[in-house]
Amino acid sequence: MSGQWEDMIQKLVRSGILRSPNVIEALRRVPREPFLPENVKSSAATDCPLPIGSGQTASAPHMVSIMDEALELEVGHKVLEVGGGSGWHASTIAEIIAPSDEPKERWGHVYTIERIAKLAAFAKQNITDAGYGDRVTVIHQDGTVGYPEEAPYDRILVAAAGPSVPKPLIDQLKEGGVLLVPVGGVQYYQTLVRVRKKGETIVEENLGGVAFVPLLGKHGFQP
Repeated sequence: MSGQWEDMIQKLVRSGILRSPNVIEALRRVPREPFLPENVKSSAATDCPLPIGSGQTASAPHMVSIMDEALELEVGHKVLEVGGGSGWHASTIAEIIAPSDEPKERWGHVYTIERIAKLAAFAKQNITDAGYGDRVTVIHQDGTVGYPEEAPYDRILVAAAGPSVPKPLIDQLKEGGVLLVPVGGVQYYQTLVRVRKKGETIVEENLGGVAFVPLLGKHGFQP
C-alpha cells in the first residue's frame, strides 16, 4: 500500500467518514489502484471518481467508505451489488464480510452485477487478481432485476442512480436487511437512500446528496 493511499485513508478518518475498524481495515487491504485502467492508476489515491471505460467510473474513495459504513456489514453476510464497475467496491465489501484472516466457513459472499460485458470481464479479472475470486461472483446482466437465484440478501447496494428504488431489489432483500441506492434524475440532484425491510413495512432514510451515473435497465432509466 502506498503512502498516498494511507494518507487518503487518514483524511477520511479525520473527517468522520471512515469510522468502523472493519471498514478502515478493508480500505487498507484493498487499495483502488489495482482495479483501475493503466492510464488512471497514478490518480488512485485522489479522492474523486475515475474513468474505467464505457462511460463508467470507479467511485471516489469517500463514497465507497460512506456506503460501506451505511450498509452495516458483518462477517457472513450475503451481499448483492448492482453496478460492478471495475470490481473494487465489491472487493472492499468481500474483505469485510469474508476477511482473509477469518475461517472460510464463516465467510459471506458478494454477487456483483454489471450490465456492460467489457466491464464485467474487467471486474472479474481484477477481482481474481486481487485474491477475491472465491468471495465475489460477477454476473453480466441487467442489475435492476436483481439476482433472484441467490436471494434473499442481507445487504444490497446500487452504485448508480435510478428514478426510484427498484421493486425487485426490495423483494430480494432479507427481513431486517439493508438496501442502499441513489435516487434522482440522470443529471439532477440525487439522494442516497437507505431502505430497511421490517416485515411488510419499508422504512426509507435520506443519507444526503450524491452524484452517480444513471441506473439503466428495466426498473431504472431506459437505455
